[in-house]
Parts: sequence; C-alpha cells; structure tokens
Amino acid sequence: MLGTPAGIVVVLVALLRGKFLVLEMFLWDKPVGLKVFGQSRSARRPPGC
Repeated sequence: MLGTPAGIVVVLVALLRGKFLVLEMFLWDKPVGLKVFGQSRSARRPPGC
C-alpha cells in the first residue's frame, strides 16, 4: 500500500484531474470557463459552427 504522503499526493492529483475534466468538458463555454482560459464570449465559437 502507498505510504501516507504518497497517498495524499495521489488523491490530490486525482481531484485536480477531475476538476480539469469537468472544466474542459462542461464549463468550456460558460463564464467561469471563459475566464479560466482567458477567452471572450466572441472568441468562444468560430463563425459558422
């Protein structure tokens, strides 16, 4: 089994990856996603899409 410090690091990395997954999949074109990725509302989708 992993030691306590290693286990804590593994859990923290897993939580961060989950956060990024939700951000990129579901919040990409929402205000919080636009702010995180430094995009504007006009740049969120190219014309014609």
